[in-house]
Amino acid sequence: MADQEKRVTDEEALLLHSSGRPGKLEIAPTKPLTTQRDLALAYSPGVAAPCLRIQEDPSTAYDYTAKGNVVAIISNGTAVLGLGDLGALASKPVMEGKAVLFKRFADVDGIDLEVDTRDVDEFVNCVRFLGPTFGGINLEDIKAPDCFIIEQRLREMMDIPVFHDDQHGTAIIAAAGLINALHLTGRRIEDIKVVINGAGAAAIACVELFKSMGLPHDSAILCDTKGVIYQGRTNSMNQWKSAHAVKTEARSLADALEGADVFLGLSAKGAVTQDMVRSMAAKPLIFALANPDPEITPEDVRAVRSDAIIATGRSDYPNQINNVLGFPYIFRGALDVRASTINDAMKIAAARAIAALAREDVPDEVDAAYSGRRLRYGPEYIIPVPFDPRLIVTIPPAVAQAAMESGVARKPIIDITGYRNGLRTRLDPTADSLQLIFEKVKANPRRVVFAEGEEERSIRAALAYRAAGYGTPILIGREEVIREQLSSLGLDPAQNGLEIHNARLSDANRRYTDYLYRRLQRRGTLHRDCQRMVNQDRNVFAALMVAQGDADAMVTGLTRSFATCYKDISLVIDPRPNQRVFGVSVVVTRKRTVFIADTTVNELPTSEELAEIAIQTAAKARQMGHEPRVAFLSFSNFGQYMRGRAEHVRDAVALLDQRRIDFEYDGEMSADVALDHDLMKRLYPFCRLSGPANVLVMPALHAANIGAKLLQKMGNGQLIGPLLIGLDKPAQVVQMGATVSDIVNAAALAAHDSLQW
Repeated sequence: MADQEKRVTDEEALLLHSSGRPGKLEIAPTKPLTTQRDLALAYSPGVAAPCLRIQEDPSTAYDYTAKGNVVAIISNGTAVLGLGDLGALASKPVMEGKAVLFKRFADVDGIDLEVDTRDVDEFVNCVRFLGPTFGGINLEDIKAPDCFIIEQRLREMMDIPVFHDDQHGTAIIAAAGLINALHLTGRRIEDIKVVINGAGAAAIACVELFKSMGLPHDSAILCDTKGVIYQGRTNSMNQWKSAHAVKTEARSLADALEGADVFLGLSAKGAVTQDMVRSMAAKPLIFALANPDPEITPEDVRAVRSDAIIATGRSDYPNQINNVLGFPYIFRGALDVRASTINDAMKIAAARAIAALAREDVPDEVDAAYSGRRLRYGPEYIIPVPFDPRLIVTIPPAVAQAAMESGVARKPIIDITGYRNGLRTRLDPTADSLQLIFEKVKANPRRVVFAEGEEERSIRAALAYRAAGYGTPILIGREEVIREQLSSLGLDPAQNGLEIHNARLSDANRRYTDYLYRRLQRRGTLHRDCQRMVNQDRNVFAALMVAQGDADAMVTGLTRSFATCYKDISLVIDPRPNQRVFGVSVVVTRKRTVFIADTTVNELPTSEELAEIAIQTAAKARQMGHEPRVAFLSFSNFGQYMRGRAEHVRDAVALLDQRRIDFEYDGEMSADVALDHDLMKRLYPFCRLSGPANVLVMPALHAANIGAKLLQKMGNGQLIGPLLIGLDKPAQVVQMGATVSDIVNAAALAAHDSLQW
């Protein structure tokens, strides 16, 4: 089963990287280039002005170019993940992925550069001349000891931050965990004994950072595959290991761990035994960070030591030591003060900020996403989770402050509070809120029906849903057809582990038919009609599974129009009490997210319906991390060019005026005014919206549907949905051209809806 799942994961990964535009990155302009004047300003002759200004004062390159927000992600591919020396070209997917993480978590533009040499001098000579282009250098996946030499030499040569994340990223997050683990067990770093297994880049960096934080030199014992690194040892030594050699009688890892307070593993699976754990001091701190399998599993530790605090590098255990908590935010802070380097003071400040965040009260949305665990400061929660939205406003200010205090900041920040507020607005909250939704589903797995179970995309989505840990996918279709599809995908049909239901042969067929007949018998439907629908209509059968409690949610839409799918579902599932059923399309761009309603159901909504749609859409926006600002759209602006057919929009606003509404709203207004706050305030200063609208309530279905699909096809954003809102049981309908990822996301959102009632 594990091998099968790995093949599915590999296929999905290859498909993601190859579909559409190959890779994971593109470059987009930040200034308009639509007219001859735009071109003249951005290029010739206008570009001469900033060139001459930069020649006069090189520091103004940060003002007139993107230099201050661009990091080079550089590797020669000699130590790619756990795969070894793959070479420069094969490391490119990892470097692109790193760039995606920089952008996703801290709005830093990363450019990957793969340098095709294993020679240290050639590598250094290549990188040293890139300083004018970039605001920082992130070295990645370079083998030890070359990485030590390269980083040290480049830091001496360049006046921008040079940071090897494999070393320092791991060290910073491990240090944050250590700070809190020591706090919880009442110890000081000056008084503990630490044993580190592994003597590569990350291990050496951890030892050095711990010592910078107060760990005495003789209190750290470093081990490698030859045993303890002690003073006088001569085999398999280098200058970096020798710097941490200590006087000790211990010669093996087992010897070193006797009475030790802390074990830090950056080595290999199975390196630590239960007997070694037994020999450690009271309340041992065990950071087993080997990936994908730790030096010893938390289960094996718990079997012999109930007093241990345990951390790993894995997301399926508490206390994950994950570099993504560090490098995006560390560079964000360093870039924002134009730091010349990233020094120990900045690393320690980052570690302390991460540790302090774990001690704060966890926001409801984060706590809900990880509801399988209790996210309260303690032995099971010493490190924040990677998708905590507070990281962006916590770590960069601490790093920036440390840079200023240590004298390496060339552009000090005067107003730290204002800086924090600016950081809040750098990233759109949708991505964080979606991830929190998906994490909540992982913590509470759901049974989701994939109604079109014979379709290849549906099968692949079901497999991906299961592989992501969201729960159990159920395919509706003929078993022999689904098995053939699995074989065509290169999978063993006997070992795929999918749950398949053939509607015609199901044991629940009679029960479903009777239920459907009770619902439809007074609508001119005969019992045999209901039997035929149960046998032949997979949407009806899937909806019946959900209605009867045999599944938690359903997803459909690949082979039929939205209207047809919704009609099938509505035969079985009613609207929620006092709720309107409609669709919301969520358009996500790099700088904003906009919710558009209703794009699917109500053709010509009345003013009362528009008011209800606004209220429900605002609630959905809040659920996804946005404070709603609702604009009721029309072709007119507050009565300007008003015509009779637009009055229902104005009346909807009046209806909300009569109710206690806890969000901003106004209208009627045109789309350009709603989305351009400067224009709104200049022309209509009385408008009640404090910023550009992020919820657009459309006057009619045709306008909403056309607008959403135009944005999807012509814009630079991603479309989520349309999300079906207001049903009494969770169901989502994807678009007929939906990708596998679209289907998986819809299934996960439907699963999340099932947790709400």
